[in-house]
Amino acid sequence: MSSLPAAVPVVVAGGGPVGLATAVELGKRGIRCMVVEPRTTVSHARPRCKTNNPRTMEHLRRWGIADELRTRAPLSSEWSQDIVFCTSLAGRELSRFSNTLGLVGGSDRFPEPGQQAPQFVLEELLRETVDALDTCELATGWSVVGLTQSSNSVEVSVVDQGGNAATVTAEYVVGADGSRSVVRDAIGSSYVGGEALRPNFGMLFRAPRLWDLVAHGPAVQYWTVNTMSPGIVGPLDLEGTWWCVAFGVDNESGLHRGHDLIRGLIGADTEVEILSTDPWTARMQLVDRIHKGRVLLAGDAAHLNPPFGGHGLNTGIGDAVDLGWKLAAVLDGWGGPNLLDSYAAERRPIQDKVIAEAASNMRVLSSDLIDGDLELEGERGEKARAVAHERIQETKYAEFNSLDLILDAGYCGSPIVVSSTSCGPARPGYRLPHIWLREGISLYDELGTGLTLVLFDGHMVADAQAFLTAAEERKIPLSILDLQRHDVRDRYGCEMLLVRPDQHIAWVSDAAQADPGTILDHVTGA
Repeated sequence: MSSLPAAVPVVVAGGGPVGLATAVELGKRGIRCMVVEPRTTVSHARPRCKTNNPRTMEHLRRWGIADELRTRAPLSSEWSQDIVFCTSLAGRELSRFSNTLGLVGGSDRFPEPGQQAPQFVLEELLRETVDALDTCELATGWSVVGLTQSSNSVEVSVVDQGGNAATVTAEYVVGADGSRSVVRDAIGSSYVGGEALRPNFGMLFRAPRLWDLVAHGPAVQYWTVNTMSPGIVGPLDLEGTWWCVAFGVDNESGLHRGHDLIRGLIGADTEVEILSTDPWTARMQLVDRIHKGRVLLAGDAAHLNPPFGGHGLNTGIGDAVDLGWKLAAVLDGWGGPNLLDSYAAERRPIQDKVIAEAASNMRVLSSDLIDGDLELEGERGEKARAVAHERIQETKYAEFNSLDLILDAGYCGSPIVVSSTSCGPARPGYRLPHIWLREGISLYDELGTGLTLVLFDGHMVADAQAFLTAAEERKIPLSILDLQRHDVRDRYGCEMLLVRPDQHIAWVSDAAQADPGTILDHVTGA
């Protein structure tokens, strides 16, 4: 865009997936926002995160773009859900995990299975989604360089690629501008935590005939265990584009030895063209302050974790959703003065837990599994491979099977969740357990865009009316979903419950009757 608005309710600094997701959440709720992003186009040079987990896909379903991501993804979720450990792509198989990363659907637990797709595919789709919303503006070629906030606004300083400066006044600012966040620095926030000692070297390469050498069939990832190139390699598409990470290799060595490293991963010679490189070191860090006044941080600007398990981007999307609906509620007038404070209370424990889980996944990598006997014939080789298989299954299972971490994350102790004496499967603060209502129709599809009061018993109509009356008095958007299904009531263990816009439960009916107005005030931060 050639000119910027003088004022906008929300400025989002950073147009990566997290910043764009924040804008989608705001824009679909009618809140005007502007995303400020230095890059004019999305680069395909570094695929970065490739795992969109089932929880992220649930949000994309709610936004109406889950099917489009699947259409654009180079690898369908049906193509493979396996992860293989091997001495090399052409070498011996050591162990295998099947049905990983939530890529398999067909159960009640979630409506959308995970989807493998390079980060740039998701980012391009989110850009198009933002562009299509009248409420959103995407200012590419501009960078946020500073901000100053007062009690009722934030002055955001921006500059374009030509050095032209401008100031935009916002009511709120979301810092989704990554690990080098200007917004984080502006509020005096700093990372706290550690950094891994060993470096890693990523590459994107083209190998048109590599599939002819792969001895293990289709897989999402192949972990190679050998002295020459311990690492991970996987297909980006089925046309010969591959990504890899060589463990323990610094940038200088990677640039010098790139082709040799790839040959070690493959275990044979084939035509290879290196398309890009990406050196990195794992960081386990969380900011000491995620919210100050009218400025809030999300995604990598707020937390960094090792990529093992594929949680980084997905955690950032969770930040965007939690922050997005709350900002929209405040700007719409029904979010109370304490609602935004709940962002830190809810997301920071999740971020901390994910960092710990990813760090745990990093404790055993391919380089920690090397044994000189793995390629041998005979009893000695078979014994070494059996030992490796046992250790791999013991130490790496949780990394590829983390649905409990992803789907059962709860906002325990949140100041906007009403605690309950009920001990059924529907727990306040947790994601609403999913069910299919009928063919292709999820319970989530029937929820409203604001708060939803879900009734499992048709006799609760009078109670529902009391909630509607209290909501109308407070101008809170409240929908009633009257399922009238005793089988569903028995499964959830309650007569009715109140669901937030992010599909988390805010309140569950139990023996202790409460006033609807008091409940609504509590869950909206009033």
